[in-house]
Amino acid sequence: MSGGTGHHLAIYNFGLHVGPSGDPRIDGFLHREPFNWQAALRSEGFVARSGYQGEPGPESWGLQVFPRFIEGSGFESGPSSLSLWHDLESLMAFTYSGVHADALKNARHWNQKQSWPPLVLWWVKAGSKPDWRDAVMRLEHLADHGPSAFAFTFKTAFDPFGLPASIDRGRVKAISASNLKRQADLLEAVLTLPV
Repeated sequence: MSGGTGHHLAIYNFGLHVGPSGDPRIDGFLHREPFNWQAALRSEGFVARSGYQGEPGPESWGLQVFPRFIEGSGFESGPSSLSLWHDLESLMAFTYSGVHADALKNARHWNQKQSWPPLVLWWVKAGSKPDWRDAVMRLEHLADHGPSAFAFTFKTAFDPFGLPASIDRGRVKAISASNLKRQADLLEAVLTLPV
């Protein structure tokens, strides 16, 4: 599926760390985060991402809120991101290869085991930006009702018009290979970082 549909694919993810800010157990995550965003900027199909209020970088897409899964955790915030991509294949290529794949491989060291979906996908009109509140609502909807055109996953995906979608694995592989060339120096640096 191409980005020529007049839509962009939104992704929101949310987790909880194993310790508070300043805890050395999450240093590996914090050291990798800027590399992940640099890798996204160099990846085919990346459109834009929300920043975080009070932090340098892109503007925040509304007031950042968190899903109900944070309740009782003792945390006021959790690692989360909100971004836009051209299509399923470009997002999948970024997510599961290169710099970001290294972060996924090590996430169990930094994040608590989740009882909720780690991410949610949905389509937005090109030129519009989803906000944090909408993202949270969609993650909770996915957790409560399973995948639908309103809130879905890579495993059960939908196209911008609400029809079931299949992912072109060959295209994912080709994009991954192309991205790896553009991320080579970042990946080399990331692989030297402690977990």
